[in-house]
Amino acid sequence: MINRIIIAAAAVALTTPLAVAGPIDSACMRSDRARANAPLCGCIQQVANQTLSRGDQRRAASFFRDPHKAQEARTSKSGQDNAFWSRYKRFTATAEAYCR
Repeated sequence: MINRIIIAAAAVALTTPLAVAGPIDSACMRSDRARANAPLCGCIQQVANQTLSRGDQRRAASFFRDPHKAQEARTSKSGQDNAFWSRYKRFTATAEAYCR
C-alpha cells in the first residue's frame, strides 16, 4: 500500500510542469505590494504567457518599478503604444478575472 502511494506521488511530481518565472512574475514578487505572493504572481504570469508577447511582458513588468511608464503608454499618441495598451488592457482584465 505504501509503495503505491509513493509511486503515485512520484508520478504526480514528475508529470507536473515546472513553473518558470517570467518577467511579470519576477516583477510582481519584487514589488512592495502587500498582496504580492507566489501563487498570485505565478497566476498573473500564466495569464501573461497566454495574452502577451515576451516583449510586451517585459514592458508591462517595468510598470511595477515605475507606474508612471504605464501612464505614459496609456496617454501616448503613438499607434504602437496604442496597440500595446489594448493588449495590456486585455491582459489585466483576464488576469483580474482568472487570478481572483
